[in-house]
Amino acid sequence: QVQLVESGGGLVQAGGSLRLSCATSGRTFSNYAMSWFRQAPGKEREFVAGISGSSVSTYYADSVKGRFAISRDNAKNTVYLQMNSLKPGDTALYYCALAATSVFRSAAGYYGYWGRGTQVTVSS
Repeated sequence: QVQLVESGGGLVQAGGSLRLSCATSGRTFSNYAMSWFRQAPGKEREFVAGISGSSVSTYYADSVKGRFAISRDNAKNTVYLQMNSLKPGDTALYYCALAATSVFRSAAGYYGYWGRGTQVTVSS
């Protein structure tokens, strides 16, 4: 059974940093693309950052480009999201998602496995 567990969220002041982690189990982690999404209250879930199964390519939403960085440690079956220069607009529940192939896509429907999320709150 595939499981994804996010951690690392919390309350931070604007301009601060957080590092989210997503630990996976139940599948050969290194073969598959992974992404982070977020959902703020009253808004739709949106793509934040993604990484291909080979780790060669990374992808970012325009709103976080230059501030966030996605990475993965295949030995630990974990993907990370380093978030710097956080803004109140980054406040949301952050989810990690695992694809069924190594190819990246930004559409939420492409991902078959999801964690339960970790809350990030950025105060002004």
